[in-house]
Amino acid sequence: MTKGLILEGGAMRGMFTSGVLDVFMENDIVFDGGAGISAGAIFGTNYKSKQIGRGVRYNKKYSKDPRFCSIRSLLKTGDLYGVDFCYHEIPDKLDPFDRETFSKDPFDFYVGATNLENGEVVFHKCTDCGDTDILWIQASSSMPAVSRPVEVDGYTLLDGGIVCPIPYEYVESLGYDKNVAILTQPYDYVKKKSSAKIIYDIALKKYPHIAKKMDERHITYNNMTKDIKEREKAGTLFVIRPPEALGIHRTEKNPDELERVYQIGRSEALKHLDELKDYLEI
Repeated sequence: MTKGLILEGGAMRGMFTSGVLDVFMENDIVFDGGAGISAGAIFGTNYKSKQIGRGVRYNKKYSKDPRFCSIRSLLKTGDLYGVDFCYHEIPDKLDPFDRETFSKDPFDFYVGATNLENGEVVFHKCTDCGDTDILWIQASSSMPAVSRPVEVDGYTLLDGGIVCPIPYEYVESLGYDKNVAILTQPYDYVKKKSSAKIIYDIALKKYPHIAKKMDERHITYNNMTKDIKEREKAGTLFVIRPPEALGIHRTEKNPDELERVYQIGRSEALKHLDELKDYLEI
């Protein structure tokens, strides 16, 4: 039996994921490997580096800092989330990321991003959170229309959630057979067709096939959640998700709101902890 972890994205809904993962760490819930997309990629790194509380801490502290996320950053650099501040200043200086623990921990962690050349998801195994890993994590989290494409390892990449919002099939393809998914939408959520087609068509004019993927993203997502529910019913996948819509903005700047969603994640993880341990045979 090998245990896999699946982490959905969702921007600041990721505070829910952060809360769940902190409870996992506090209770020695470990996995052999897993994959994260977008915010799931970002918060998954703190699980591998064993840094309880780090995700919610730095987001609350810097949420209102224009270097972190702002229209000013978007206009000045082409990225809504400041690349230098988020991916270098914070982890290198302001709230140090434990790269040594990350490198030594046996959990195999993969992040997924969308290849703009062919519209397919491509995954990368993060081993040390060095420069290359950071670029992949940035790529996985680079939302279209408000981020510049990221070039790394010969790829031109954007947010993995464009084509693979929940990487359960990839984790299964790696051979993990006892899998746990942390989702950031409630059970009855149905994604609607985006009303921002014109914006994406303009922003992605060099990549019209990617703009088409964005226009069809609701279909992809709803098919995935239907598939996940079938696995869940069959007992082949354990899912932790919010009990209701989290009601948080994608770029939430209110620390109290970030804390609220983080605590919901903790609460749901604790509520299902015994059931989860039984499932994982701990």
